[in-house]
Order: sequence, then structure tokens, then C-alpha cells
Amino acid sequence: MIRAIYPGSFDPVTLGHMDIAERALCVADELVIGVLNNSKKTSLFSAEERVKMLQDTLGIKHSNIRVEAFTGLTVDFARKVNADIIIRGLRAVTDYEYELQMAQMNYKLLPDVETIFLMANIKYAFLSSSVIKEVALYGGDITNFVPPVVAERLREKF
Repeated sequence: MIRAIYPGSFDPVTLGHMDIAERALCVADELVIGVLNNSKKTSLFSAEERVKMLQDTLGIKHSNIRVEAFTGLTVDFARKVNADIIIRGLRAVTDYEYELQMAQMNYKLLPDVETIFLMANIKYAFLSSSVIKEVALYGGDITNFVPPVVAERLREKF
């Protein structure tokens, strides 16, 4: 059985994130979505809220996806859950430069775990959690970019 992790902040989860997670199941039998609880970043949603939103969207839909919060290094989380693969999504060349550097460092720290990049679906290539939060803050319609539960949570926050 191949287990992959898909780490990220998911603040909040977008349809682009969901697309990458579902496509990751083409290369892995099980996917563990790791919600990074980064104390150096100010998140709109707590790690617990982000885990819940992912469980309410992807976790309910797929029995082979589970969601956990983590702190620290991605490679430590990969070790903890016995992952074989790290999944990362790429939207543009600018993502690639950063992600390549991270993949190379992760390989140096944990050479048994491979990083696989999945290109964003063209429908979602422009999406980012930051853009979604800004549009929501100013009352814009985000319903085509996030799951309904996330749109509702953003309305509550703003």
C-alpha cells in the first residue's frame, strides 16, 4: 500500500487544493492531508478549524483520505505517518522554484520519501488561499472557488 501526504496550510481549503488531493489518489492508495500549524504565521482559521473543513469536504467523500494537523518539519510528519510520497501542487513557475528547493531539502533529510508534483488544473491555477480571503473580506462571491462549507465559514469570519 502506498501512503502519501499532502502538506499545507489550507487557510482555507480551495477547490484547487481539493483537485490536487483527489488526483493524488491516482498515485497513492491512501492520502493523509497534513494541516500545518505554523506558529510563525497568523492564520485566519485555527488548525482545528482547517482540519474540520477538510474532513467535512474530502474526508467525508473519500474513505482513503484522512486529515491531521502537524507542527514542525514535513519530513517528520511523513515519518510519523509512514508516508512513501509527498504530494505538492504547482500553479506556476514561481511555485516551482520554491517547491524544488523544498523537495531537495526534504530528500536530503528523508531520502526514502519521494516528492511528486501535480500541476494545478487550469480551472484553478489562479487560485490561492490569500486571494480567496481577500475577495471574501470585501464581500466578493467566492462560491465558485471553495467548497460550500468553506464559503459559509468565511462569511462567518468576515
